[in-house]
Amino acid sequence: MRTPDDLIHFERSGTGSTLVLIHGVGASLRSWDEVCALLEADHDVLRLDLRGHGQSAPIDGPYSIEAFARDVVAVMDAASVAKADLVGFSLGGLIAQKLALEYPERFGRVVLLSAVAGRTPVERERVLERLDMIRTGGMRAVTGAARERWFTPEFAARHPEIVERRIEEMHAAHVPSYLEAYRVFGTTELVDELAGIRHPTLIMTGELDPGSNTRMAETMHRLIPDAQLRILPGLRHSVLTEASELVAEHVRNFLATDRTPT
Repeated sequence: MRTPDDLIHFERSGTGSTLVLIHGVGASLRSWDEVCALLEADHDVLRLDLRGHGQSAPIDGPYSIEAFARDVVAVMDAASVAKADLVGFSLGGLIAQKLALEYPERFGRVVLLSAVAGRTPVERERVLERLDMIRTGGMRAVTGAARERWFTPEFAARHPEIVERRIEEMHAAHVPSYLEAYRVFGTTELVDELAGIRHPTLIMTGELDPGSNTRMAETMHRLIPDAQLRILPGLRHSVLTEASELVAEHVRNFLATDRTPT
């Protein structure tokens, strides 16, 4: 299915209360397959491809966190979803924060999975360095670093086919769109606004995740008034793949409690 303007691809499955899932940079709605299969027995799950990803239209110019948030709301409108719980991974977690701030009436509970809120100057510099590597050397210039950021060596050794599939998905991304999405993810600063999120919020990240790290998770936990924190031991950025059952269990337990924003 697509939104009325034919820009954004989305899929819907399952029964129960509605849950919107938003993926990260260079991924697609397919990145949610394992977690979605574990959630759709209890939830009406709505997944979308972000602009410039999967089967959605490329990003054709400068983009912003506000534009990504509007895209999610457009998908909800096209699917006749007035209100939903929300789970965002990586860039999707950043978008989820913006959605909770800008469209509070559209959401109940919010899960921020391997998300960011604000980076230190050193972290922002590293983001810009990776963007320059992609501009000059193409997507494959960052392949080795991506493996190390996303997957533990143990998982990569046991499941090389999963790792290669994720890398190839990144390589298949429309490069200008990837660069715009990664720029938004790496440079958007929401720390000063987080106290305005009044939704019950669950924050999760991998203990070893160098991109969406424990420092940022702890900052979000401190600033969002009604927030819980889960640090997933021994995991890096690819928690959806490496720990799909654990992620789904935490999400299910969180959504089983009172869904009324404070």
